[in-house]
Amino acid sequence: MNRVVKLSDVAKAAGVSQGTASNAFNRPEIVRPEVRERVEAAARELGYAGPDPKGRLLRAGKVNAIGVATTETLDYFFADPYARAMMASISAACDLRGAGISLISAANEEKLAWNIQSAIVDGLILLCIEGGERLVELSRERRLPFVALQLAAPDETISTIGIDEFDSARAAARHIGALGHRDVAIVALELVDDRVGPVSPEQVDAAFYSGSRDRIRGYLAGLAEFGVAPERVSVFETMNNAPTVIAALEHFYADGRAPTALLCMSDRAALIALDWLRGRGLSVPGDVSVIGFDGVPEGAVSDPPLSTVAQPIAQMGRMAAEMIFEGIDGPRRERVEVELVVRQSTAPPRVR
Repeated sequence: MNRVVKLSDVAKAAGVSQGTASNAFNRPEIVRPEVRERVEAAARELGYAGPDPKGRLLRAGKVNAIGVATTETLDYFFADPYARAMMASISAACDLRGAGISLISAANEEKLAWNIQSAIVDGLILLCIEGGERLVELSRERRLPFVALQLAAPDETISTIGIDEFDSARAAARHIGALGHRDVAIVALELVDDRVGPVSPEQVDAAFYSGSRDRIRGYLAGLAEFGVAPERVSVFETMNNAPTVIAALEHFYADGRAPTALLCMSDRAALIALDWLRGRGLSVPGDVSVIGFDGVPEGAVSDPPLSTVAQPIAQMGRMAAEMIFEGIDGPRRERVEVELVVRQSTAPPRVR
């Protein structure tokens, strides 16, 4: 009873060829009205919903849509400020061409593979903050054009758009060091999957996610220019969400300790930190300076406005979409420049 009704079933019931039945739906002007009505009546009686548009699109060779893939769950596109800003820029580029967007996420590894394989798109933009290598592997299996954003990988065969993670982080640390901060803590993104807690130098060196590793190394290098030894800098690995960022802050402020500055590896983590500090009666930047990383719009209107390393998110999203639309004949490695944006969340430390 649950068998899917096919076009061939409709043709048989209407007493016409399958080609005539197809034309009745797709090219009705060339089918005699009485034949078309007979086909439509058979379709209604059998419960046939009409031809699958996916098949027509695939036969045409283009579907006029881009897939945006992440290893995160679907809510990442809406909950994370960086993802929202990136999607806004990709959407604007698609609007200019009248193209659509398919969001590809992962409840688990099996779902991620299936969603990439089944997406009806012309190409893929990979958000490689985490799990980038797996996204690349699945995209290659799909044999569609793809471009990876923020993929810190040496593979020259992959088209990428990204920043210099080390130099960008060093710029943030230099800003903090120049203000006079010497007691600094780092709120880090994941170095390996599903791990939260204090990070040792050995764990930094063994990091699976090279982007997170390079940012930590950049922070430490920038602070070292002001005489801050790496072993004096506390690093806590988070999953870039409220529970784990709060765990990091509680760790930094345990036993009466209190860093004068927080280097946050994302604006999302920095914004969470601002809320947590304010809730405990700590002023920013009076008691502690906070600097983020990304340059999301929310940082400009936070309380106080957030100092950050701003990536050109709009430019990156537009470039990625254009690469898919125009076709990728060979690997393209695009590096964009960041900007250190100094706002009211950073200031010299108080004299203690």
